[in-house]
Amino acid sequence: MLKKLLFWFQWNTLVKPWQNIDWTLLILVIGMTVWGSLMIRSVELNQGWAEWWQHLITGLIGLVLAMVIARNRYDRLLQIYWWIYGITNVGLLTVMFLGTEALGAQRWISIAGFNLQPSEFAKIGLIVTLAGLLHEKPANTIPNMFRTLGIMLVPWSLVFLEPNLGTSLVLVAITLGMLYWANTNPSWILVLLSPVISAILYNVSLPLWILWAIIIVIAAWISLPWRIISTLCTFSINFVSGQLSHFMWGVLKDYQKDRIVLFLDPDRDPLGGGYHLIQSRIAIGAGQLWGQGLNHGTQTQLNFIPEQHTDFIFAAIGEELGFAGGFFMLISFWLICLRLVFIAQGAKDNFGSLLAIGLLSMIVFQTLVNVGMTIGVAPITGIPLPWLSYGRSALLAIYIGVGLVESVTNYSQPLRFTSNKS
Repeated sequence: MLKKLLFWFQWNTLVKPWQNIDWTLLILVIGMTVWGSLMIRSVELNQGWAEWWQHLITGLIGLVLAMVIARNRYDRLLQIYWWIYGITNVGLLTVMFLGTEALGAQRWISIAGFNLQPSEFAKIGLIVTLAGLLHEKPANTIPNMFRTLGIMLVPWSLVFLEPNLGTSLVLVAITLGMLYWANTNPSWILVLLSPVISAILYNVSLPLWILWAIIIVIAAWISLPWRIISTLCTFSINFVSGQLSHFMWGVLKDYQKDRIVLFLDPDRDPLGGGYHLIQSRIAIGAGQLWGQGLNHGTQTQLNFIPEQHTDFIFAAIGEELGFAGGFFMLISFWLICLRLVFIAQGAKDNFGSLLAIGLLSMIVFQTLVNVGMTIGVAPITGIPLPWLSYGRSALLAIYIGVGLVESVTNYSQPLRFTSNKS
């Protein structure tokens, strides 16, 4: 009898609340966090810092949060997602008035010695809000699509004004990914993005802009109502965007302009704004196939790359673990994303499916941009590499996202297959 009672207690306390979660996803996430701590420790080895263990402790706290969230029903958030949206915006507003300024931006709130970055939690808040909104009204009509964009625009504006261009781009990527999953016509998304792309191409290459304009006109003609009017308006907006690109350039902060210019030609300022990118490429190239060994990278150990433990952690992976280490990291991210797709497809409702896709969009965009900027194929932005870059707010926020997705799979009905007997 005692054994039965002990077994019942262990099952109901230690196993049953999480029996349906995706253990593969959880193990991958934990592994990435531990890997991040090892790389941060390597970066800080000769600098006397100890942020690697803070990363590990934050990850442990995040894991506990994720497990607590996973054992609670995610669909209860449908009753309070507007409250979450309000709290998200209040947090971003608080930064503008009470925030701490560092590195030319006001992004943090200091609470008992802990620098909280509300814009990181705004990503998760936006995912929950849009999932609830699109669950009730799918974006398969143009009014519903613009309604979704309007909801995104408020936190996006507050983040952009910090200024925090990188996180504002992540919010856009999350929204577009969720719109696509919510049955928005892909041509509408293409037309929606076209003014920004036109503004870039108009000043880079006029033939490319003409080709782009033709593609957008065709997309508008095929997909939009009132074909003639919609097509003319789409072309006009793209033409005006090209003409106003100089004005749009003037809106950017000086450091944002430098990042774009130096991305195209880092050798213009090799000891200034282009220094990060040049040293990052040297480090990754020095790693070759198998790397120089953990804690033995020359660029990493001699501190040639500033802020390497945050935005440029991939440069340490590339140098010390080589192409093999970088490839293994990308495969790990691919597996995480694959699990998220499976969870989205197996969710019992649109709300749960959209939560998984929102987190997927966030991870894919941040990974591509972060890795891209360290190898010189994307402009440098303050976008961390999920689970690997040091950043306590970012790590806690993404673990909350993992907890929500684990709750989706934990409380989704398992598929039952029946055979047809003739």
